[in-house]
Amino acid sequence: MSVKSKRQEKILELIRKYDIETQDDLLGRLGEVGIRTTQATVSRDIRDLKLAKVTTPDGAYKYVKSGARAGAGMAKLNTSVIGSITSVDYSSCMLVIKTIPSMASAVAAGIDDMELRQILGCVAGDDCIIAVARTEEDAAAICRRLRELIRAT
Repeated sequence: MSVKSKRQEKILELIRKYDIETQDDLLGRLGEVGIRTTQATVSRDIRDLKLAKVTTPDGAYKYVKSGARAGAGMAKLNTSVIGSITSVDYSSCMLVIKTIPSMASAVAAGIDDMELRQILGCVAGDDCIIAVARTEEDAAAICRRLRELIRAT
């Protein structure tokens, strides 16, 4: 088993065992079990593992493994994830999707999991996502669909 596979397996174990809210928390927990790595590596692991942040019952956030939604389409995008989107707009091939604080990663992971051929990829911050569509028409269509889903929640 590769070092990467072992580290990612340990990450999944840690997020099941603890409520890990930030990448720094995850780095600390990895260090406690003898795995030394960088924030950039942990960030890539989070993306590779399709981890998302969800709200805990006490209002905090924690990392969880995203559900298997690949190929499900926008109609299947989790209602709580859609509910965290505050606005959607586009310019040319770029979509700007704004979310409530700390939910951009979860929304971007949900969009990535849908494997839409119209989306080349997403980059998420804390409360904003930039998604790149193949064409301006694709961006307009996705923007319209996301707005419909937001209104329906």
